[in-house]
Amino acid sequence: MPKGPTKKAAALANVIERGSKSSSINSSATKKAVASIGRIMYIERKAGGLTGTARIGRVTFSKTGRTLYYRGQKFQSLKGAGFKSNYYDVDSGENYWISGPKRNGGDSLYGGRTPIEIDDDVREEYWRDIRRQPERVREKETWK
Repeated sequence: MPKGPTKKAAALANVIERGSKSSSINSSATKKAVASIGRIMYIERKAGGLTGTARIGRVTFSKTGRTLYYRGQKFQSLKGAGFKSNYYDVDSGENYWISGPKRNGGDSLYGGRTPIEIDDDVREEYWRDIRRQPERVREKETWK
């Protein structure tokens, strides 16, 4: 007569089954994949002032995530040393405020009613997924 599984073997199988169900492993994109796809970000050129020209566009990241790329520009973090800015353009040395866009549209560091241009390649995704206002997908700029 064959023996059944021991108590230890049954307990081990139970632990393994519970672990696989509650595992933090999921099917989301890896950091490397996200880096190549990029992320929609708010980019404001400071140019020595508190506010400057701004836009919403797709930024890609280096493998380490320390360098951001946008339309041929290369940005690196000021690591907290900037005055009202968090990144600088490696080539020109100009300061920028770069952050993730907010759902309510209050993206600028200091409010204000200046137009923010939205790149054509991210416009639909921005209005649909970030702002959750799909009826505005044809608008090329936002005021808030």
